[in-house]
Order: sequence, then structure tokens, then C-alpha cells
Amino acid sequence: MSPAERLDELRARVFLTRVVEPGDATAGQWVRELGAPETAARLRGHGPLLPGVSGRRWEGLRARAERAAPDRDLAAADEAGMRFVPPGAAEWPRQLDDLGDARPLGLWVRGPADLRMWALRSVAVVGARACTEYGAHMAATLAAGLAERGWVVVSGGAYGIDGAAHRGALGAHGATIAVLACGIDRPYPRGHTALIDRIAGQGLVVGELPPGDHPTPGRFILRNRVIAALTRGTVVVEAAHRSGALVTARAARRLARHTMGVPGPATSALSAGVHELLRQDAVLVTDAAEIVELVGGIGELAPERHGPVLPRDLLPAATRQVLAALPARAPASVADIARGAQTSRDDAVARLYELRALGYVERHDDGWKLTRQAKISIRADAREC
Repeated sequence: MSPAERLDELRARVFLTRVVEPGDATAGQWVRELGAPETAARLRGHGPLLPGVSGRRWEGLRARAERAAPDRDLAAADEAGMRFVPPGAAEWPRQLDDLGDARPLGLWVRGPADLRMWALRSVAVVGARACTEYGAHMAATLAAGLAERGWVVVSGGAYGIDGAAHRGALGAHGATIAVLACGIDRPYPRGHTALIDRIAGQGLVVGELPPGDHPTPGRFILRNRVIAALTRGTVVVEAAHRSGALVTARAARRLARHTMGVPGPATSALSAGVHELLRQDAVLVTDAAEIVELVGGIGELAPERHGPVLPRDLLPAATRQVLAALPARAPASVADIARGAQTSRDDAVARLYELRALGYVERHDDGWKLTRQAKISIRADAREC
């Protein structure tokens, strides 16, 4: 493709972002079959009607096309420190091609980093806007842990879990990407303007919509497919049954990405959607190491989980058997202890003297009994069980 052809392609795609809605698979089919310049030309009224579109919709598209001005949008983007990244460009994340005809016509990007490189090692952390303190804590902690391990945290810039995830990554001096459902020169929600500006300075702000465009409920839902496709996996932290975060998780599942959930209280409505995901095929995660074990490369394993190692755990198995054979209260004879431990009298005596040296048992006339410290240790073991 010559430089002139590349410029025509770029201008056509910028034009189309103003005319068609994100995720429009019909428009994506037009672009795939006819090319972006030809699709744009027909929408401007040059050539036959595009296939598969009703008369009413065609009128709506033509009305938008009359007001679209790609050169103006490119100039506004340049003034705001934004750039437009179309499919096929060096910075284009190729995993977005998995969306097929519903892939973005291009992405508006603000920030110094390379989007393609950052997306290669990224994880989405999403969840409820009206989250609990527990949810915000978990999102921030997971994001910070991922950032410390060199992973990019992707979220939607919204209140609640999204904001906590972004702040957690930034607080760990890590990388984060905010994918917005509006023109990225006008951050939404407005209460997160300072946060989104900080992300643009330290990370990346990304969106499908041209400069100045506003968010709608449908655009938030369609935005979520980009978050799912861009990343190696999606973690949901708190989500009710009708949460938009579940849309991201379902999109991740359709795209064969990893889907993960952080459990919450069984009585919490804000965790009900997460628990439903976990009952299906999502993987339960509780920290960044478990996330990385799932989405990372070979050898990036989470540490084994176990309780505290107690002094009794370090005893040889035969010695633990003798200790377990002593009753909790009254002294016991060597014969009774040997019978309870399923060993000989001589072996029981040898083990008892070993346990006495360690402070577990004491001699009482002709019998043996547990020391006070050993009883406390056994009660602690019982509580752990």
C-alpha cells in the first residue's frame, strides 16, 4: 500500500468511526468486502447502496455521514495529544482481530506507550461501580500485585472496581490502560478526570469513538468486548447478576480468554454474579500470583498454599503416633500407649523419652501424661481443623 493509499484508508476509517456505532458487524462486513475507502464513499452518496441495510437505517447513516469531517477529527485529536491506530498499523493489537467483523474500525489512543506491546501481557480487572470496601481493596491489591509482576492492568475507567484497579496499578508504579466508551479527549465519568489524565500520562487511554463523542448505555456494553479481546484474561471483582462486568467476562469466554472471579460473601448481592461465573467455568482467584499462574507462561506458578508449620509437624511419623496415643487428661501405662500407637513396648518407651526431652510428655509414677504445653498445642491443632 502506497503512502497515499494508507492516508485514504486512515481518513476513511476515521470517517466511519463518526458514522457507524462501535461493534457494528454489518459495517465491519462492508469494510472487509469492499474496503474502508469504498464503504466511506458509498455512505457519502457515491455509488450504489450498501447491502443489508434498511431504508430507515440508510437515512440515519447518510445523515451522520453528511456531518462527518475526518480531517477535523484528526486535527482535534492531534491538538489533544491523541493518535488514531487502524488495523494493520504497527501499534495495532492483533488479538482484536479475534472479534471478526465486530472488531474496532480503529482505536483512538492517548498516552506515550505502545499499545500493541502493552496488550501482549495484560489482564482485565473489572467489576461493580457501587462496590464495597472489600471489593475496592481486592481490586487495588490484585492490580498492584499484577503491576509488580510486570503485567498491564486494563479496566474501563469507571467508578468502583475499575477506578480501584487503575489506582492500584498506578500506586505500584505499574502500567494500566483505561478503555473508555466515549471520545477519549472528554474523560467520563467527569469525577475521574484527574485519574484518567494521570493514566494518560503514565499509561494509555483508549477508545473507539472520535473526539468529543459522548457515552451511552449501549456503548458501555460494546466497549466491554474490546477490554475482553485486548487482554489475556478477565478478572471479575464483585458483580451483581445484571452487572456489565459479566458482559466482559462472557465476551472473554467466547474469545477463548481466561475468565476468573474473586469470591465474596455468600450473602452479598454484589458477589452473586461472580459466584454464578464460578459455578460455570470461571476460575477462582484470590491474589495476583494465582492470576499470573493462569494467564502467564510456563513456570509462572503460584506458591503452594498451606497453614503454619507447627513443631509437632516436624516429629517423625512414628513419634507422632505415640504422642497421639496419650489421653488428654489421665496418665497412661506404657502398654496402653504401645497398643494405641500400634507399636511394641520397647519402641513406645524410646519414643516417650524422646518426647519428654522435647517437652511434650512427663513421667507420672508408672505412667506417662501430656505436659500442659502439649495440651495447649493439641487444642490449637483442633481449632485449625
